[in-house]
Amino acid sequence: MSENKPVLPPEWDDPDLPEWTKDMIDAAEFRVGDKMIRPAAGYLGPNGMVRGRPPSRGRAKQQVTLRLDPDVIERFRAEGPGWQGG
Repeated sequence: MSENKPVLPPEWDDPDLPEWTKDMIDAAEFRVGDKMIRPAAGYLGPNGMVRGRPPSRGRAKQQVTLRLDPDVIERFRAEGPGWQGG
């Protein structure tokens, strides 16, 4: 009897993908169906290196520019350090 092998989508059959390392497996999120078994323990970027900010899990924030009267800015600055991030 022959063994049934799962058929993967063509995009999964990429010979240029690197082999998974132990660090990559240790950092990976594991799920069975929709149930999370273990959350991700970090972000591994290209070449298995942890670099930069991890990808956003929700909607990405957008940068905006806002022009305010100098008096308004001074009022916010009077709040002390961290006034920009309220």
